[in-house]
Amino acid sequence: MRLTRYSDYAMRVLLYLGRQPDRLCSIAEIARAYGISQNHLMKVINDLVNAGWLASVRGRGGGVRLARPADEISVGAIIRHTEDGFDLVGCGDCIISPACGLTSVLDEALAAFLAVLDGYTLADVLARRGDFLPLLRPLEPRVAAKDKP
Repeated sequence: MRLTRYSDYAMRVLLYLGRQPDRLCSIAEIARAYGISQNHLMKVINDLVNAGWLASVRGRGGGVRLARPADEISVGAIIRHTEDGFDLVGCGDCIISPACGLTSVLDEALAAFLAVLDGYTLADVLARRGDFLPLLRPLEPRVAAKDKP
């Protein structure tokens, strides 16, 4: 099973915000921290806001934060939301699928995969490892426009 980059970015955003639940973070800040495209991240964050996983505040000093506590965010629910489909093989287009036993085996494997993810919350994932924030790219200090050369 391979998850898309979209799911990877969604989980990165949630992990980053889950480590800092009491403050707003900008999209630019998160993109810099992970060294990923701000444009790609903007699409992911907009989707997570529209789905109710994140809350956003517009304007100067705005940003995003988790819309609910990390212990109420299911990893399985996030992956189901961010992935288009879970067909491991194109069984629906196969001429032997009505007589093939592999389809049911793959369905069982997928159910087990999702059941494991359903057993974890964002809080569980955050608790499994140490603080990763120091490992991310350092944030560039903000320089006032008048101080720029």
